[in-house]
Amino acid sequence: MDRRSVIKNAGIAGILAAGAAPAVHAQAALRWRLTSSFPKALDTLFGVNDVFAAKVKEMTGGKFEITTHAAGELVPAFGTIDATKDGTVEMSNTAPYYYFGKDETFALGCAIPFGLNSRQMSAWMFHGNGLKLFREFYSNYGIVNFPMGNTGAQMGGWFRKPIKSLADFKGTKFRVGGFAGKVVERIGGVPQNIPGGEIYQALEKGTIDAAEWVGPYDDLKLGFYKVAKNYAYPGWWEGGPQLDLHINKKAWDSLSAEYKAIVEAASVYAHNDMQTRYDARNAAALKTLVAGGAKLFAFPKDLMDAAFKESMGLYEEIGNKNPNWKKIYGDYSSFRKEANQWFRFTEARFDNYMQSAKL
Repeated sequence: MDRRSVIKNAGIAGILAAGAAPAVHAQAALRWRLTSSFPKALDTLFGVNDVFAAKVKEMTGGKFEITTHAAGELVPAFGTIDATKDGTVEMSNTAPYYYFGKDETFALGCAIPFGLNSRQMSAWMFHGNGLKLFREFYSNYGIVNFPMGNTGAQMGGWFRKPIKSLADFKGTKFRVGGFAGKVVERIGGVPQNIPGGEIYQALEKGTIDAAEWVGPYDDLKLGFYKVAKNYAYPGWWEGGPQLDLHINKKAWDSLSAEYKAIVEAASVYAHNDMQTRYDARNAAALKTLVAGGAKLFAFPKDLMDAAFKESMGLYEEIGNKNPNWKKIYGDYSSFRKEANQWFRFTEARFDNYMQSAKL
């Protein structure tokens, strides 16, 4: 072996021993800002951003730092799309259905009533056409999108009085996120779109009659059980709501191939981390809520049937006037049909048995 080969091999061995690829260390140092639609007190919804930022920093050896900012620090809770599009911030994390007023299609990237559950949503995004279709959609806003977070199926919210029939629901002033309000309105409710940090006060003061947020872990933190004891399930409008990481297109294009790969890997890591955290914490939180006086009740079948019927009618109406929705919902609904046919033989049957068994 000649002298040059020895030097070359020694150099590679040193790099491998250091545990980092030379391309990453060669990158310029970057400092970006990421704004969220959520307050820091919600350590899982907001915390997904800290998990993501920490992983990017770790994988770049500290070269790429991302500071995370709660709703209102840099941008209002419902201002993330415009701030990212305009380059006010490089990145944001939000529940896309908050922006259905711009285009109903945003809701399909998060959750719609009687839509995909969380596993189906991830399957559609990563191994169906979901991510491809939404990349095309977001290109109209100068944004590159990545799935980054899912809560799993949510609870149905806190009510001053239990809902025993569809008639009981009519006239209820109900804080419900984004697009679901369209269906709530069609079955007689009065939807209210209020940021998370303002819900408790509205419920306490009687400005609203009921409110939903996510599930036991977050609801316990927000203290809703103190002002409304009746806790509904399921959240039929949020079977698997996905949060997104949005990146300004010009900022994204400025990244090296290595940094792009790291951002993508970190977003997938954070995506999985959010739901596993909720799944690990919700059970204990639900026990605490019940011990504190929460009274669980299931939405009555006539309400569920009416909501389902109105949802399907609404989707057809939107498709007749919105080509973006028609294109993406067509693919989404086909995937949903196939996925549910499969899940009913395995997941649903297994879950039903296990949840009725004595453990």
